Amino acid sequence: MASLDEVCQKIGYHFKDSELLTMAMTHRSFSAVNNERVEFLGDSLLNMIIAEALYLRFPDVDEGDLSRIRALLVSGKTLATVAVEFELGRFLRLGAGEKNSGGQRRASTLADAVEALIGAIYLEAGFEVCRERVLAWFAPRLVSLNPDASHKDPKTRLQEFLQGRKQPLPDYQLVETAGADHQQTFIVSCSISLLKSSVSASGSSRRKAEQAAAEKVLLALKEIE
Repeated sequence: MASLDEVCQKIGYHFKDSELLTMAMTHRSFSAVNNERVEFLGDSLLNMIIAEALYLRFPDVDEGDLSRIRALLVSGKTLATVAVEFELGRFLRLGAGEKNSGGQRRASTLADAVEALIGAIYLEAGFEVCRERVLAWFAPRLVSLNPDASHKDPKTRLQEFLQGRKQPLPDYQLVETAGADHQQTFIVSCSISLLKSSVSASGSSRRKAEQAAAEKVLLALKEIE
């Protein structure tokens, strides 16, 4: 595994407690002492820090839009992108099976690592330092935000599209669940009256699979409009 000193350089924070950093970079497949608990902490901190930043940055935006913007910023997809920017996959400690199956590139694993780092920084240096680091990592995204743009998730956008045309709501069905308990893949179909056939998509949770299916339906609707 690459030197963890490189992690510190990339994230802009030097850990005094190397064991804390090591834990944050350890997947549950590698050891019973892993980053799950500190990732749980980091998830809560991230939501708080981003919520505060949006509240202060956009005083005229209502709660619903703020929630949607926050959901976009703290989504697994965004966090995985941050992890790729830091090249965290190089530093993750993974079990042999997880590593051989490409765990160092798996979006959910990378996103968890970012949250684990946030939790670890908080435990070592406190909230103010943690907030400063998170805001620095997310600064380009916060600066480029347009609060007037639609940040609604695909399921909400599809529902509103159909309601606006007085059409029945979409029907989501779980088609298949595959993989081990800790690494499941969900396949969901989405059917609407405006399309002749249903559309299927997969995700690491049923909710994510439904969102992906709704996005595919929206793209299909654009092609026939």
